[in-house]
Amino acid sequence: MPFMFLRETARAYRERDPAARSMLEVWLCYPGLHAVVMHRLAHAVWKAGFITAGRWLSHLGRFLTGIEIHPGATIGQRLVIDHGMGVVIGETAEIGDDVYIYHQVTLGGTSSAQGKRHPTIGSNVIIGAGAKVLGAIKVGEGARIGANAVVVAPVPAGTTVVGIPARPVEREARKPRFDAYGTPCDPCIDPLFHEIELLRTELTALEARLQVHERQDERL
Repeated sequence: MPFMFLRETARAYRERDPAARSMLEVWLCYPGLHAVVMHRLAHAVWKAGFITAGRWLSHLGRFLTGIEIHPGATIGQRLVIDHGMGVVIGETAEIGDDVYIYHQVTLGGTSSAQGKRHPTIGSNVIIGAGAKVLGAIKVGEGARIGANAVVVAPVPAGTTVVGIPARPVEREARKPRFDAYGTPCDPCIDPLFHEIELLRTELTALEARLQVHERQDERL
């Protein structure tokens, strides 16, 4: 079973990262994979009641990879952490299957109280570089979080959010695909710019209607 987990995760790296030339390269040279392996061990020790030992293993994994995953966090199958440096995953975070996380991502808490305080990430989610997902919120299955977005509210399944604070953007209906850095760039739309353009369109339509009424008044 442990070998199956390792092989499945390494295959996920090869399928999604064109820089991965072989399974051996992934096993030896990908810190994201090493961090997840260390977390599996730390999590098992933590669940067995050896809290300090679990934290020490987690700390060792952070030292070796630059990726900090609390041993209490729950991680699904085939998690890919690309580049990885600076990733922080909090104690009560939950991550589904086939999630893709880039560097400098934080799954953080907004409360110092005990209990659930970190995000729940659904399966097939992509979180772009530098994004912060904060609080006990849920990111639905298949969602995309753009680079450097700050997410403080739930994200519905299949939605793409960008910006600070993160807002949804329209994503062209199509077959599910991989969006690098969680950002759809065809086109890559700023939600605020999109709203301004909608207002501009409405204003143009109102001006046209006003001109029609003015001509009618002149004829009268």
